[in-house]
Amino acid sequence: MLKGLANIGSILKQAQQMGSKMQELNAKLKTVRASGSSGGGLVSVEVNGHGELLRVSIDPSLIEKGDRELIEDLIPAAVTQAQSKAKEQHAEAMQELTGGMNVPGLSEALGSFTDGAPPAP
Repeated sequence: MLKGLANIGSILKQAQQMGSKMQELNAKLKTVRASGSSGGGLVSVEVNGHGELLRVSIDPSLIEKGDRELIEDLIPAAVTQAQSKAKEQHAEAMQELTGGMNVPGLSEALGSFTDGAPPAP
């Protein structure tokens, strides 16, 4: 019985350490940047490691032309590209955190700590 309690204590300690590491990862991902562009660079965006949109840049020529539909098409394409890069960075950071362990469901569980979607495999 006492042996079981020692194991529980060890598991709780490991869980606390993992929680601390997740908080560090969460802070790090807020500082990581990923960019995306569309329309040959006419629209570019920047997101953080969580995929949150930070900046949008639209080439003045698009605005001068007044092509609203094109702008509306290019912005989501650029955002999707940047968010895809951010997910890759997130997945790499998660792999570093877990030491490359491939435990089924671990990525999804850890992803919930960062309020982000689970990283892509």
